Amino acid sequence: MSGASAAAVLEILVARGGTLAVAESLTGGLVAAELTSVPGASRAFRGSVTAYATELKRDVLGVDGTLLDERGAVDPEVARQMAAGVRRTLGASWGAATTGVAGPDPQDGQPVGTVYVAVVGPEGAGKVAALRLNGDRADIRKESVRSVLGLLLSELSGNGRSQDTEQNGGN
Repeated sequence: MSGASAAAVLEILVARGGTLAVAESLTGGLVAAELTSVPGASRAFRGSVTAYATELKRDVLGVDGTLLDERGAVDPEVARQMAAGVRRTLGASWGAATTGVAGPDPQDGQPVGTVYVAVVGPEGAGKVAALRLNGDRADIRKESVRSVLGLLLSELSGNGRSQDTEQNGGN
């Protein structure tokens, strides 16, 4: 499913002359890999930052340090700021981000399967989806990729709602 979503996202971006940059934490480059598996991805995909360490979220992507200190890296506003930061840093019209807990242990007081994916478009407004995923580490990471591409496709298609969404998924 995510391969089809990646192709659809890139097709829309190319048609509109748009570009995409991705900031990844728990997915560790899987979103970028999914996008670059599509032939011709370079026409719209600018690149990605795998900001696995919390200080990289702050220092490279510009996520507010106080926010990170108070809430940790697994937070909806952190996800939104990651998407906005990678969009700005890599000079793209759209930014997308993943942050969460793939397991096996909880992180920042958040249980395994807590994931936030975010998209920020040219207007600067962001959309965040809160996910509560089941399964092992690989399942959670795979579903996170699918979810961020789905959110991006929804926003590009104009089907996004104006408020944040919460979804349950996984195995």
